[in-house]
Amino acid sequence: MKKKWSPEWKSSKQPRKQRKYRHNAPMHVKHKFVSVNLSPILRKRYEKRSMPVRKGDEIKVMRGSFKGKKGKIDRISLKKCKVYIEDIKMKKVDGSEILRPFQPSNLMITALNIDDKKRKAVLERKMQKKEVKK
Repeated sequence: MKKKWSPEWKSSKQPRKQRKYRHNAPMHVKHKFVSVNLSPILRKRYEKRSMPVRKGDEIKVMRGSFKGKKGKIDRISLKKCKVYIEDIKMKKVDGSEILRPFQPSNLMITALNIDDKKRKAVLERKMQKKEVKK
């Protein structure tokens, strides 16, 4: 097994190789790992199934003990591939509260934060392709 990460990696059935690929991936690739499904309304509007999540996006939790809760994204950890949502906290043993980490696969975007120029450009590009097809 190679020691360095490679973009030409072919998929493997072995979980250890899948974990190694995700763990050793560079940050620009890990950014794609925090992609979240769009709500049905946003899917129709932007004709995209999922997008990488950003701080400020509105999210709905789809799985786990917080299922159905909504909130805005407070921060994203690319190193751990986790998303932290405002107002969804858990208590530690000492009594202090911390934000609960979520896996992106258990979330759904209900409203996009379009303050970022690059993200806006991606969505506009998709809309222009839609108009050209008509």
